[in-house]
This record gives sequence, structure tokens and C-alpha cells, in this order.
Amino acid sequence: MFTLSETSILAVILLVALGILGWGFYRARPFGKLGILAWLQSVVLMTPWLLFFGLFAAGIYINIAGILFLVVTSAGLYVFLGRQLRAAGQDAILKQRATERLAADSLAANSPQVAVAELKAEIPPLPEDDLNVIKGIFGIDTFFATETIAYQDGAIFKGNLRGEPEEIHNRLTASLRQRLGDQYRLFLVENTDGRPVVIVLPSRNDPRPMLLSQKAFAGVLLVATLATNLEAAGLLLNFDFFGNPERFTEALPIGAGIFTILVAHEIGHWLLAQRHQIRLSWPFFLPAVQIGSFGAITRFESLLPNRKVLFDIALAGPAAGGIVSLLMLIAGLLLSHPGSLFQLPNQFFQGSILVGSLARVVLGSALQSSLVSVHPLVVIGWLGLVITALNLMPAGQLDGGRIVQAIYGRKTAGRATIATLILLALVSLGNTLAMYWAIVIFFLQRDQERPSLNEVTEPDDARAALGLLALFLMITTLLPLTPGLAGRLGIG
Repeated sequence: MFTLSETSILAVILLVALGILGWGFYRARPFGKLGILAWLQSVVLMTPWLLFFGLFAAGIYINIAGILFLVVTSAGLYVFLGRQLRAAGQDAILKQRATERLAADSLAANSPQVAVAELKAEIPPLPEDDLNVIKGIFGIDTFFATETIAYQDGAIFKGNLRGEPEEIHNRLTASLRQRLGDQYRLFLVENTDGRPVVIVLPSRNDPRPMLLSQKAFAGVLLVATLATNLEAAGLLLNFDFFGNPERFTEALPIGAGIFTILVAHEIGHWLLAQRHQIRLSWPFFLPAVQIGSFGAITRFESLLPNRKVLFDIALAGPAAGGIVSLLMLIAGLLLSHPGSLFQLPNQFFQGSILVGSLARVVLGSALQSSLVSVHPLVVIGWLGLVITALNLMPAGQLDGGRIVQAIYGRKTAGRATIATLILLALVSLGNTLAMYWAIVIFFLQRDQERPSLNEVTEPDDARAALGLLALFLMITTLLPLTPGLAGRLGIG
């Protein structure tokens, strides 16, 4: 039987999950059929994992075949709903464009002499000819500018947005490039009052490529990370690699496995960046003796066109590294036998809901023994999942922080960063790893990512669901099982 406290925890988790789905439906309903279809996609993505962990908490175990069936069924339904969404979206776009064209024609007919009211108190630091050209890109059917304010090296244009933000931003950007080439960048962002404003800045403010000295520093960190990967492998094998470098061949397989996960993570970022034509800096790996590495810091060397691109690139790294780690973990569990290399205490599997649940499904009653024999891939996969989960924490320029910023905006991302640092500070009272990670975030990663060119358009609900799923898996990786629940599940 569940104790009162554990029942309360399960009830809270269930209520949170239902609350997230209900909140998604509330946001989707005003968009009609398109919104509901997008919401159903998010439900389809999250249901298999909620079902798996919900049944697991109730003591019902789904085997590997059952898990694969849930995932494949979810993917099939997701693709089907995507096709329905695209078909419905095409009809909606045609109707919207026709309505906007009629409204613009009507406004032009009734107000042919409309003039733009400008604020003369501050003169933007732009050449007058350029400023006049920039003002000429606005119109009654795109962005009706009413006020011009100096801002840094450019100008802010307040006014009224006359259409869908993404389409209007694309039209204004194309018009600006056609008239002034690549001299300026046009940002569409929300003002403090929540209304969209246009900011135009010179392109000389764009992110700069890495300097030679920065590349050299990245190379030094890479070598240091290779060394700490081998040291972490040595510690797992009960020897100090730095003190016994002649045992290199013993530490190499595990060290190489950890580094493979790190490389997969960075390749994920790079592939999506290439797809969206975004330049990335070299990765600055963060060596860590305890787990081999904390991951890497990668900077954007291009302005991002919108928050969707920020989300895609941010999620791609943890997705690639997490999938490789999960496959290693599952393969290691399947290959484990009484003569395997590592003898781990069964309490090891209580340290993570995700690892413990998968181990219970594959190893079964073997987890009741005081020592459990496991294949080295189990340990490598576990380390990879921990590294991935740490980078998914919703703080600053971590992948998790970028995901939160992309989905919910800069204000929510700032609050999430503060909450994460407070939580890490509390956990660090009993965990040195949390203390090190909190220091890294505070000094190197606490700032938010710079705004994208179109900061107004939010990612779709399918991306939001993927982001929530990633954060959910991060929590299940880092959150331990309670001793009572672990005992009833036969772990320990």
C-alpha cells in the first residue's frame, strides 16, 4: 500500500500533468480547428510517457515490446494529425489573406491621406536618408507606424501591427533588404505594454565570429575534457587515471563512450543550425572529474530569425545526446548478466526515476540483490542521461533555458533561471555536483539568449509539447525514487 505522503506526491504529479494538458487546450481553443489539432498532437506526444510512469508508480510494469508499441502508435497518430493540420492550415491561410486584403483596400479607400505621426523630441542616430527609406517600408497593410524613438544606434518604431506577425516581419525584412541591402536588421518584439514594436539596428551589431584566441581556448578545453572523461572512467573502475596513466587502455572504452555522447549532443545542435542557416561557435567543453563533462557552451554567431529556430536548435542537442544515452542504457541492461564488469549496489537504481524504472522493466527481480551485475554501457548511458538532464535545466543559456525562452518568452525564462539557481543552491547543501553546476550557470550561463529578429511569433503547440516532454524527462532523470516506493517496486 502507498503511504499518505507518496499518494500525495502521485496525486500532485497527476494534477500537474492534467493541468498542463488543460492549459494547452485553453490556449488552443481560440484558434478553432487548427488549435485543437495542434493540441491533440501535444497530447499524443506526452501520453505514452505519462502512461508508462503512471502505471509504473502504481506497480504495473510495461515490457520493452509494450513501450515500443506505445511510442510507435504515438508517432503514427502524430503524423496523421500533422497531415490534418497542414490541410486545415492551408484553407485558413487563404481565407485570412483574402480577409486582410479586403480590409486593407477598404482602409486605403476611406483614408487616402493618412500621415505618420512622429515623435520629434529624439532624433534617431541614423542618417536622415536611411531613416526616411526605413519609414517608407511601413504601410497600412503591414505596420502602421505612429512614433519614432531613438534607440542605441538605431530606432524604435511604435505603431499597430496589421496582420499575422511572422508574415508581416518577413515582408518588412524583405522590403528593407531590397532598399538598403544588408546595412540594417529589423526586429519585431513586444514592448513593455505587450504591444509589438519594430526596432531597426545597424548590421554592425551582429554577432561576431570567434577569434583565434577563443578557438585556441576551445581546443584547450577539449583536451581537458578528454582527460576528465578518462579520469571519470578510471574512478568508475576504482583507480585514479591521473595517477596511473599507464592504465590508459582500461579507461579508454568508458571514456570514449562518454565523449561519444558529448559529440552526439553537439552534432544535434550543428545539424539543426545548418538546416536553418545559422552559424554556431566552436563548442567550449566544460570538463568535470565527477561525470567526465558538464557538456559544452555553444554561442550563436548569427541572428536567429524567430523563436522557432531557437527552440529547434536548443532541443536538437539534448535530443541527440539523450537518445544515444538512452539506447546505450537499454542495450547495457539487455546485455547485463551475472558475470558483467560492474557490480553496483541496488541503491544505485533508486537515484533516478527514469533509470530505475527502465532497469526494473528489463532486469526484474535481479534488482532485489544487494549487488547487481551490469554491463559498462549501463553506466555510460546513465552518465550521458545525467549530462543531458543538467543541460536541460531551465536556466539562462543552457539548452533548457533556451527552450523555455523560445516557448514562453524572456520574462518567464528570467524567472525560471532564478528559480533554478535557488533550487540548485538548496540541493548543493548536500550535493557537491549541484554546487559546481550552480557556479557554472551563475558565472557563465545565467544571461538569456539575445532576442531573435521576430520575437513576437510563438512556437506552435507541437514544439511546446516537445519542450515539456524534454523538461519532464529531465526531471525523471534527476529525481530519485522514494525508498518506500523503490522497495514496493522490488528495487533494493
